[in-house]
Amino acid sequence: MPVNTAPREQRSLFGEILDWMLAPLLLLWPMSVILTWLVAQGIANKPFDRELGEMVRVLSKQVVIQPAKASGSPIEAVATFSLPSGASEILHTDEADTIYYQVLGLRGEFLSGDRAVPVPADEDRGPPGEVKFRDDVVNNDNVRVAYLWLDTSNRNGATANGSANGSGSAAGSAGAPLLQVAETLGKRSRLVSEIIKGVIIPQFVILPLAVLLVWLALARGIAPLNELQQRIRGRDSSDLSPIDEREAPEEVSPLVRAINDLLGRLDQSMKSQKHFLADAAHQLKTPLAGLRTQAELAEREIDSGTSDPQAMKRSLQQISLASQRAAHVVNQLLAMARAEDQQQATQKQAVNLSRLALEAVQDFVPRALDKRIDLGFEGPEGIAPLRVNGNPTLLRELIRNLVDNALLYTPAGGTVTVRVMDDPFGQVVVLQVEDSGPGIAQAEREQVFLPFYRVLGTNVDGSGLGLAIVREIAQQHGAEVAVEEAGLRNKGGPSDGRQADFGPGARFTLRFTATLIA
Repeated sequence: MPVNTAPREQRSLFGEILDWMLAPLLLLWPMSVILTWLVAQGIANKPFDRELGEMVRVLSKQVVIQPAKASGSPIEAVATFSLPSGASEILHTDEADTIYYQVLGLRGEFLSGDRAVPVPADEDRGPPGEVKFRDDVVNNDNVRVAYLWLDTSNRNGATANGSANGSGSAAGSAGAPLLQVAETLGKRSRLVSEIIKGVIIPQFVILPLAVLLVWLALARGIAPLNELQQRIRGRDSSDLSPIDEREAPEEVSPLVRAINDLLGRLDQSMKSQKHFLADAAHQLKTPLAGLRTQAELAEREIDSGTSDPQAMKRSLQQISLASQRAAHVVNQLLAMARAEDQQQATQKQAVNLSRLALEAVQDFVPRALDKRIDLGFEGPEGIAPLRVNGNPTLLRELIRNLVDNALLYTPAGGTVTVRVMDDPFGQVVVLQVEDSGPGIAQAEREQVFLPFYRVLGTNVDGSGLGLAIVREIAQQHGAEVAVEEAGLRNKGGPSDGRQADFGPGARFTLRFTATLIA
C-alpha cells in the first residue's frame, strides 16, 4: 500500500481565524436577505390590507335585506345592493393596481361587481361581520382579497338601518351576503422592493467594511505574536535565558512557559555536555601525555647511543599501557554515546538476561585469573522461562560495565559474583553483581553514577564512566540501580587457601520487569 509522503501544508493561524469569523458572516447574509424579504412583505401588507378592509366595510353598508312579507310566506327574504353614483368608477381608477369587487346575496346569488372573483373555500369562512384576508388569482393576476360575510342579525328593516317583523330570522335561515374586494399586488411589490433596497443596499457597504475591520482587528491582535517571534529570532544562539511571559499575550503564556521549560532543559543538557567533553578531554590527556613522554624518552635513548634494552622495554610497556588506557576511555565514551542513543534504545526484544550475564562472566575469566579473583555466576538452571524486554546490545554493555567495575575495585584474592534471580511471582528479573572490594560509602553511593567520578582513596585506574553507562541503560529499560554493602568482610578468599584482606564489598542490584515466554 503506497504511503503518502507529501509534506503537510502549513496552516496560517491568521487565515484560519479569519475563515472562521467570515464564513458565518457570509452564510448569515443570505439568511438576512430572506428574512428581510419576509418581514418586508408583512410590513407592506398591513396598510394595504387595512385599506381593503375599509372598502369591504363601506360596501357592506350598501347591502339592504328585504324581509319576507309574513311568517310562512312563500316569498323569502332577499338582499339587494346598490352602489352610489360614481363609486364604481372610483374603484376602477387606481393607477397602479386593478381593484375587483363582488357582492353575493343570501343564497350566494350574484348581486354586483366582478364575477371572476372566486368564492372562498368553506375552511376559510369566518364569523359574520369579521373581515378576513387571503391570497388568490383573478384573471391570471395574483391578488390580495378582503372578504366578509355580512352579519344580518342587526339588519331587520327595509333598508340597511330599517326594521321589519321577523325578517332577522328569515334572513338568517337563508344565509349571509358575501362581500369581497380584491386588489393586484403592484403597489405591495414596489413597497417590498423599496424596503429591501433600503435594508440590503447598506449591507453591501457594511459587509466589506466589516470584513476590513475584522482583518484589521486580527492583524492588531496577532501583532504581539509577531513581536515575540522577532525577539526570539533576534536572540544569540548561546542565549538560553527564559522568555519574559509578561511581554506575551495571556493566551500564549502556556506556550511561552513550555518554551522556557524546553530552554531550561536544553541549557542544562548543553552544560552537561560541555562538562562531559571537558572531563573526557582531561581523561584522554593523561594517557596521551604518558605516550608522548615515553616516546620522547625512548627517542633520547636512541639518539644518545646508550640505549638500555631494559629501559626501552619499560618505555614500550608504558606506551602500551597508556594506549590501552586511552583506548579504554574511547571505548567507554562510545558506549556512553550508544547508551544515550534513544533510537537504539527503542529496538527492544525478549532477552534472556541469564544467558547474557553468563557470557559476560566467561569473557572476564582470563582477567579474573590474572588478578587471582574468584569470578563466579549464579543463575537459574536450563532455559529460564522469564525474559526481559530490552536491547541485547545495551544490556550486554550494562553487565560488562558492572563486572569490569567489580574487578577493578576488588583486590587480589577477592571474590566477584554475578547473580540472576527470577521473582517467584514472575513479575521481575533481578540482576546482582557483588564484590568483596572496599565498598562504597553511604554519602558517595549516588555520586558514583556521575560521569568521570571515582571513589576517593582507592587508587584505581579507571575512566569513571562505567557506572554512568549502567544507570543510563537501566533507566532506558525501566529499571533502577540500588547500591548496598555486600557484607563480605572476613570472608575467605579463592581456593588457593589464603585469606584476603576483604572490605565490606558492594552489591549492585537491578530489577527488570519480566516478560513471560511460553
